[in-house]
Amino acid sequence: MNENFKMTAKTLYGFESILAKELRNLGAIGVKEGVRSVTFFGDTGFMYKANMALRTAIRILKPIERFKIYNENDLYKNLQKINWEKYLQVHNTLAIDAAVHSSIFTHSQYIALKSKDAIVDYFRNKYGERPNVDIKHPDLQLNIHIQEDTCTVSLDSSGMSLHKRGYRISTNIAPINEVFAAGLILMTGYNGSQHFVDPMCGSGTMLIEAAMIANSIPANINRIEFGFEKWVDFDNDLFEKIHDSLLKKITYSSQKIIGFDKAPSAVRKAQENIKNANLDEFIIVEKQDFFNSEKPVEGKTILCFNPPYGERLSINVPIFYKEIGNTLKQNYTDTDAWFITSDFNTGIKSVGLRTSRKIKVFNGSLECRFVKYEMYKGSRKMSKQ
Repeated sequence: MNENFKMTAKTLYGFESILAKELRNLGAIGVKEGVRSVTFFGDTGFMYKANMALRTAIRILKPIERFKIYNENDLYKNLQKINWEKYLQVHNTLAIDAAVHSSIFTHSQYIALKSKDAIVDYFRNKYGERPNVDIKHPDLQLNIHIQEDTCTVSLDSSGMSLHKRGYRISTNIAPINEVFAAGLILMTGYNGSQHFVDPMCGSGTMLIEAAMIANSIPANINRIEFGFEKWVDFDNDLFEKIHDSLLKKITYSSQKIIGFDKAPSAVRKAQENIKNANLDEFIIVEKQDFFNSEKPVEGKTILCFNPPYGERLSINVPIFYKEIGNTLKQNYTDTDAWFITSDFNTGIKSVGLRTSRKIKVFNGSLECRFVKYEMYKGSRKMSKQ
């Protein structure tokens, strides 16, 4: 019988509470939010399930050792004490990622290099051979995390970042990260009981993530491989059992999911990605300029989009955002409209509508605001009545 152990799910800034909720809903115990991370307890099967099902996790780490260090020799000696045969064979490959938050150690790349030396020397001294490094497709991905004088050594069960879902084959100039898109959608409260519209859909990432949320489709069901599948103790039968149980929980929402884009190339790319994700039956994509559009469905709708910020795509910010406000006010009643922008001064002010929520998030290194506008039928007072 598998025993529970502690794990750490890494995420993006501002998404910690959403990830914690996801973990609790999935069945994790001892869930605790950190900064860009959430710790929790579960068994091996739950680790497999978390990698497949979580929408806002970037990677799932399994800590195997923790020790105090005060210099680089302490790091080297403690790493050499680990029984590495439990996790790695001499003919396997490895890669090491390091994160350092310490006044003692300042260079993460140096820590990664020193850690690699310790593990390689462990095998060379014992067997006369050493594992090779493969940063692109290793058999074992390790994470070294140093917080002041405490070093945590973890196995990275995900391998490639979990935002790489496996469905996106075509992108535009400024594609949105899949984990970021899923987190924004979950922030809106969308659950498939409402219609969903992305009026500037680009390559379709928001639409695909929304369709998976609406129909309880595991976020990483299209992934070719997870890191744990190459571990020494990988249990394929257990993995298949978890995989099949997740598929059985898929539901079918009757609400519409619709995307617009004015660029024919974007529409084509979105359709290619949607088809690759096997979600053609759930999503409609049309060539349409949002500023000339009308709400395409009746009833409660969530509008969620990622307009140009003026960073990588050049726009006249005041005019562009004023048009967003005018279009929402005139053509999108009975809608909760959400969009993200890095121009949270001129841009948001130019919309000309009152925000009901502003949430601080980071799109890559860009500080942004995720803003909500409640578009009522008639007046706000009448709508509440």
